[in-house]
Amino acid sequence: MAKTSTISIDMTIEDVMTTWPVTVQVVMAHGMFCVGCPISGFHTVADAAFEHAVDLETFTSDLARAIAASEEPG
Repeated sequence: MAKTSTISIDMTIEDVMTTWPVTVQVVMAHGMFCVGCPISGFHTVADAAFEHAVDLETFTSDLARAIAASEEPG
């Protein structure tokens, strides 16, 4: 069953990666090594982008694109 691909900048990075495992690749590609990091349960998408000097709009767009691609029938 496909999950809703609505992502919010207020979601924690941990929630994003748990809900949509395909996003782990996106997070890593942006130089964020949040997998296994104890702060990932507290940092929101916006926090992580800020802390890692990543453009928030680009980051969220890349996350959404990966989620959408993973939900396409195939």
